[in-house]
Amino acid sequence: MHTTPRTRRTLAALTALAATGGLAACSSGGDGGSESTAGSGTYTWWDPYPQHDESSDWAGRVQACGEEAGVTIERTAYDTTALTNQALLSAQEGTSPDVILIDNPAVSTLADTGILTTVDEFGVDTSSIDQNLLDAGVVDGEAYGIPIGANTLSLYYNADVLKKAKVDPASITDWDSLTAALKKVTDAGSKGITFAGIGTEEGSFQFLPWFWGSGAELTDLDSPEAVEALELWKGWLDEGYAPNTVINNSQNTVWEEFLTGDFAFAENGTWQVNSAAEAEFETGIVQLPAKDGGVAPAPTGGEFIVAPVQEDTARYDVTRQIVECMTTPEGFVETANTFAYYVPPTAEGQEQLLSENEDLEPWVEAVQNAKGRTSDGLGTDYPGISEALWTAVQNALSGAATPAEALEAAQADAEAATS
Repeated sequence: MHTTPRTRRTLAALTALAATGGLAACSSGGDGGSESTAGSGTYTWWDPYPQHDESSDWAGRVQACGEEAGVTIERTAYDTTALTNQALLSAQEGTSPDVILIDNPAVSTLADTGILTTVDEFGVDTSSIDQNLLDAGVVDGEAYGIPIGANTLSLYYNADVLKKAKVDPASITDWDSLTAALKKVTDAGSKGITFAGIGTEEGSFQFLPWFWGSGAELTDLDSPEAVEALELWKGWLDEGYAPNTVINNSQNTVWEEFLTGDFAFAENGTWQVNSAAEAEFETGIVQLPAKDGGVAPAPTGGEFIVAPVQEDTARYDVTRQIVECMTTPEGFVETANTFAYYVPPTAEGQEQLLSENEDLEPWVEAVQNAKGRTSDGLGTDYPGISEALWTAVQNALSGAATPAEALEAAQADAEAATS
């Protein structure tokens, strides 16, 4: 696969460009004059959480980190897509905020334009961050942000349905044992499994554990391993183990189907922990199995905290204090509890989280085995590959093409998109 060439600018070069007008990036918290505004005044913060208003625990947490650094934080929230677009626009206009919290696949998009500092340039220690989580923000060997936590996917199960079908959830360790369980469940009169096969990023997100669990790689979409993974999903539809609705299911729809109590299994994420606990039936978790056993790598969700390049580099010291406030072991746990159990990205943070809620151990295990979608050096190539992949899933599940044909077309599309 051809990788788009990238021009990497150092922080010194970027600030030099800013000084000459080539990149007029400065904080909107500054006064526009020549005197530094670092260490006092207002620092700007953008995040993708418009559902959390200024009275929320999250907004209070952000402000507390500003107060700890001796400044006021002006927080603005956008939806996920708008945030990435606004970040790119602000860099062009010279109004970049001091801190952005952004969905992890978008880190490479921003880094590729040269508008972010690296964590080394910024002076933040990431040695305690789990490498599999940090990798989602690595481009050309440089880390451009720090995960504030991670969520991922597992298989929720309905204990009542499994008991009726005489299925022990502990027996599900690979694809064959899962498929055998689905047969028992449907033979007993219940529904098997539901998942999101929708033709969007959510579809790729949910397919990736099976894709990676087969041994396939995103640089080779039509490998024999990849075909096996798509044949698994298609086979479940053909046998009646999964409903045809999965072709259009979003992750929210999957969860609504599971809460009816009719399904044995639903592929879904950490964010449903509270809802699962409140379900009208007993629920549990089994890890998404790899083809031949073990835990399949599931994609990581969650945001990275990044620092855009600033004209006034003296501001970085306070910005670093704000970032460090958010990324202490205690800070990671507080974020985990604020956002429906984001799993901390460090061993120490994970231990603290489990000391407070040992029921989250399966999710910690899932995150430890997870993988960033832009890992393996994919960077900004990932969106084109993902679209080709979810299109293949749609074509195979709908019967428009065989899994092999759909993935062969996907590989050609991915190569065209990334060349």
